[in-house]
Amino acid sequence: MADRNRRMVLAERPTGMVDASTVRMEETDLPQPGEGEALARVRYISIDPTIRTWMDDAPGYLPPIAIDELIRSGGIAEIVQSNSEDYKPGELVFGFTGWQDYVIASQASGYQALPEGVPPTLALSLFGITGMTAYFGLLDVGRVQEGDVVVVSGAAGATGSTVGQLAKIKDAGKVIGIAGGPEKCKHLVDDLGFDEAIDYKNENVSARLREAAPEGIDLYFDNVGGEILDACLAQLALRGRIVLCGAIASYNDRGGAKGIANTSNLIVKRARMEGFLILDYFDRLPAAREEMAVWLGEGKIKSSEHIVEGLEHAPDALNLLFTGGNTGKVIVQV
Repeated sequence: MADRNRRMVLAERPTGMVDASTVRMEETDLPQPGEGEALARVRYISIDPTIRTWMDDAPGYLPPIAIDELIRSGGIAEIVQSNSEDYKPGELVFGFTGWQDYVIASQASGYQALPEGVPPTLALSLFGITGMTAYFGLLDVGRVQEGDVVVVSGAAGATGSTVGQLAKIKDAGKVIGIAGGPEKCKHLVDDLGFDEAIDYKNENVSARLREAAPEGIDLYFDNVGGEILDACLAQLALRGRIVLCGAIASYNDRGGAKGIANTSNLIVKRARMEGFLILDYFDRLPAAREEMAVWLGEGKIKSSEHIVEGLEHAPDALNLLFTGGNTGKVIVQV
């Protein structure tokens, strides 16, 4: 066990992509667990788009990360020293680890043991925040129905890829994914069972939506916002639903995000557009994970993880979410 703790803190607020000036690596003494606490070695860090929003000095569902403060993130850590009956050395736990090597785990800070037999990377993807976001966003907020024409943006990412597969499990009539590049689009159709894929980098999204969903979109799961959201608004079916999950297209646009023009179609189509946060569903996570585990065991759903090695590469891993350099859940293996 090391005697120093590497940690990455916010050095200055980013403009656009995270770069070398945004974060700073520091070394501190190893934290010491008190009574009822445990020292844990961070093994895996969950990389999610919301981390980028926390770096901005803007209101949100959690306070912004302060300058010189540890970069906030979820992760999985291994207990190495324990002063608590709740944690045993060698046990893996999940919680807000942040971008660092070691963390103090306690019941008060919400650290929970991983379910037995669940691989750590799967715990951060399909059974983690992204998988659960897909589950509740599609089933509870979107209220997917048999026969629906479902469109998913960011479809090759951790949340979007799960949404599309869940829609197929729920007997959607047609599932259309929007992703960047021919390889990702091929992956959606050939590997994940999407009916069709639209390459937003090389195709006219509006024209392709009219071809793929001539009778309109019953349910659009939005991970990106911006022009793609506007294109889907224009193609809504009667009583269509839009689930607002993320707006990744605008997270790096400091004041330059484009508005949407087709909101009046919500009136014409008597449609509904609703945002949500996974925080509202935490009390229902165990039941959702049980159902997801059944589908996984039956081979009805797949999960892919994009692993980046090394704590020092966490900023590069975060940028992958905005350059489209990942397929599936991005995880840093510390």
